[in-house]
Amino acid sequence: MTNKDVCTIPAADPGKRKWKFSELLADPDVKQKWEKVRRYFFLRESTYDMTNRCNIRCDGCYYYEGEKQFSPDNRHPESWRTLMQEEKKRGISYVVLAGAEPSLVPELLEVCYSEIPIGSIATNGSIKIPDAIRYKIHISVWGNEETTRRVRKARNLLQKQINNYTGDPRAIFVYTFTRENIDEIYEVMPTLVHHNCRLTFNVFSSPEGYHGPLRHDEASLLKSRHVMLDILHQYPDHIIFSHYNVVAHTSPAGLHTIFDCSYPRMNESTDIGLGRSFRQYRSNLSWDRSVACCVPDTDCKDCRHYAAGSAVVTARLHRHVTDPDTFQSWLDYVDTYLAVWVMDYEKEKNLCNRLVAPPKKQKQNSTDRVFVPPVRHNSLEQENFL
Repeated sequence: MTNKDVCTIPAADPGKRKWKFSELLADPDVKQKWEKVRRYFFLRESTYDMTNRCNIRCDGCYYYEGEKQFSPDNRHPESWRTLMQEEKKRGISYVVLAGAEPSLVPELLEVCYSEIPIGSIATNGSIKIPDAIRYKIHISVWGNEETTRRVRKARNLLQKQINNYTGDPRAIFVYTFTRENIDEIYEVMPTLVHHNCRLTFNVFSSPEGYHGPLRHDEASLLKSRHVMLDILHQYPDHIIFSHYNVVAHTSPAGLHTIFDCSYPRMNESTDIGLGRSFRQYRSNLSWDRSVACCVPDTDCKDCRHYAAGSAVVTARLHRHVTDPDTFQSWLDYVDTYLAVWVMDYEKEKNLCNRLVAPPKKQKQNSTDRVFVPPVRHNSLEQENFL
């Protein structure tokens, strides 16, 4: 299989037929996956920086950019409990606990879990998070041992992560592809598979003003695409990803350019979805709508972050109901992200194992209101989903 074979996306056919939604659901496997994923359309997220402290310091770190890094910590559990209770009243049903290193404040994680029990934690994995906190745990991997020492200033980090989380159903290892570490996945993957660890992919998205060696160019994105597909083919039982995930996150254009970012930072509308409900809280429990997104201080034009895609791509159901391949690719994408982000959700077999080009933007206003298919549907807006 050549690089051209796996990396070329067929051009869309402008003259193709228009499909009814009922026709797209005619295949029993498609209908089953649709019914499975749409049960989670009620999820409505916000994100929370749990502390400004971290026990390692990585090149290109999102947290230590911008003003949020200077926010003083609020370490009072009852303050966090009050915030979570207020968030529930706002309709928030999913929390993402991150920056800088949340494992340093387990008492605050416990409070969040006791109030909103669906969510995830982004961690470097060097410190075990208590078993009682049943959130998904995303463990960041940035290359082999040599690269980890150089970029993250940490020794034996992968082994520490494995020691902490082998056999833990909460754990998802997240390999971030940078311009420098693409081939290193071939070193890392056998170790993770040996310990029966599951992994998904992320693409390094530069913080604002970052022009260092980790930043992707078009050639490295194409190479990342090729390697992702190869690893997905080699380790289908351990990789949680789909072909459409590969397309969405390795295209020359970023997620905002392709899909229109729904987060407040890039979305002026407060009428619907993330523009209305999403907040990104700093470690002092303040928030600023003008900079609120899932990975603050990222260069939006360069954003291909897996966390952003979980909302930006999934929110665009209405664009993907054009033909079977496009709709099935979107279903695979949503199925992938539910498996990565939600406890006890298991990914199904991918429906579409081809590279499908993202649909072009429709002529619509900036709020990009959602398509509601002509079947029984959850009462909440689909755009709120993750």
